Amino acid sequence: MDHQKRHFCLCSTQPDTTPRVLWLALCIVLASCCGPPRASAQSAGVQGVIRDSHGSPIAQALLELQKRDSDENFQTRSDVQGRYTFAKVPDGVYRLRAAKAGYADAQIPSLFLKPGEAKAADLTLAVQQAGQASPTSTPQFSDDPQFTVAGITDTTNLGGHGPDTVARTRDSLAKETVSLGNSAPAARPDPAREKSLREAADRQPPDFDSNHQLGTLLVATGRAREAIPFLQRAAAKDPENYANAYALAFANAEAGNFEVAEGEATKLLAKKDDADLHHLLADVNEKLGDSLDAVRHYQRAAELAPSESHLFDWGAELLLHHAPEPAIEVFAKGNRLFPTSARILLGLGAAYFAHGAYDESVLRISQASDLNPNDPVPYQFLSKIEQAQNTPSAALVERLHRFLMLQPRSADANYYYALGLWKLGKAAPAKPNPNQLESLLQTAIQLNPEHAPAHLQLGILHAERGAYPEAIAEFHKALEADPKLEEAHYRLARAYRQTGDSDKAKEELRLYSQLSKESAQRQERERHEIKQFVYTLRDHPSSPLH
Repeated sequence: MDHQKRHFCLCSTQPDTTPRVLWLALCIVLASCCGPPRASAQSAGVQGVIRDSHGSPIAQALLELQKRDSDENFQTRSDVQGRYTFAKVPDGVYRLRAAKAGYADAQIPSLFLKPGEAKAADLTLAVQQAGQASPTSTPQFSDDPQFTVAGITDTTNLGGHGPDTVARTRDSLAKETVSLGNSAPAARPDPAREKSLREAADRQPPDFDSNHQLGTLLVATGRAREAIPFLQRAAAKDPENYANAYALAFANAEAGNFEVAEGEATKLLAKKDDADLHHLLADVNEKLGDSLDAVRHYQRAAELAPSESHLFDWGAELLLHHAPEPAIEVFAKGNRLFPTSARILLGLGAAYFAHGAYDESVLRISQASDLNPNDPVPYQFLSKIEQAQNTPSAALVERLHRFLMLQPRSADANYYYALGLWKLGKAAPAKPNPNQLESLLQTAIQLNPEHAPAHLQLGILHAERGAYPEAIAEFHKALEADPKLEEAHYRLARAYRQTGDSDKAKEELRLYSQLSKESAQRQERERHEIKQFVYTLRDHPSSPLH
């Protein structure tokens, strides 16, 4: 998918990027400074959170990392926040198990760690019931999805729910959800280590270790194209090395060599049914326009390793391609497994909006805002819904009021709340105080003089009380900040008509019509570029979603 920008040594199952910088550093810091170490010296790591079925952290859970086909065993315990860490472990395939008295054991039977990789794996411990056997893997997505993606079709007849404003908002929320898939930036370069590896590779061009380690370092620091020749050298020396072959496929994908990456990953997949490979192929397929193959690989990745990121990307792919009901199912299951993932909740809210369940959409996005009230992203989602509705819900406006209370110096927070009050007031017997609305909008403009929507809304307030010269001035300021703001041209035309300037009114209407036509054509092109999934629901004769 276009939204995916991953880095070879980072695989996180949580949207929280706080620990990622530390793990990225581990990916590129190697033990030796006087020649290339063996691949086994390039430590990997695992970290995550242990929770109960209600999402609460579990302290003092025993974590065991057992290397497959080996006696190597690592143990640690979760802290008071449920967090655990295994640092500096050799690469390989492991079984990760969590246990605590009174709870059923949870495990991930196959956890593959590439050299230098840092992986996150969260586990959920269910309360042990009498006679209950421990589950074999948690989290899990082993139950069959209640939908089947059967094919794709053109979006010619895709109208969506409600008027065009709602359809635009649906598409906008889907794109915003997809954008949340972007991961952390590349790791910091390590010039000394890079110099040492380059010198080693120059001295012994056929050497596997120096070429492989230099290639993975370059990929991790965002230089995939530069990494490819070194990974190819390593592949020539040891063509069966899985870690190097995966790195080469990943590097080609990052460098835009999508067909090459697809071929390399497909060959690897024939040897190993691996979640990371499926996910990589899904990203590549989406770039190549093979959306049907992409969604199937995203699904398989989530089934093999139901991490937060795999479930999110699967749901986002479904949502992007206008399959809201399957997206709701995937995001809902993701929410049950990862209740503290804000982006899973945002995806669920966007999917409910696309399905026409607006109250449920606001509820889920509001829940995302509750996880981190200072995060502006959920409020941006709510503001899009607010703009699409004639009368937003009181719950939505209340969340926007909280955003303002938490961030009074945010221009967006002042504007969002002012717009919500204004829209609520249009349907309420008691109108909002116009001075309060004007004060909020003036504050937004003071904080950001180029805030075109705030200028537009302030102009609307002036026009409503007959102050047309002031309204005209604000509409012009809105257009100075955003010349393509369609509504500003329309409102300006109406204001000019009220002041008797018919020629200027006609010109503004002409501009409005031109921009509206261009916008409609652009939206139509975008909808045709995104193929719509054809899906069927199973075992839902009376779905509550309808």
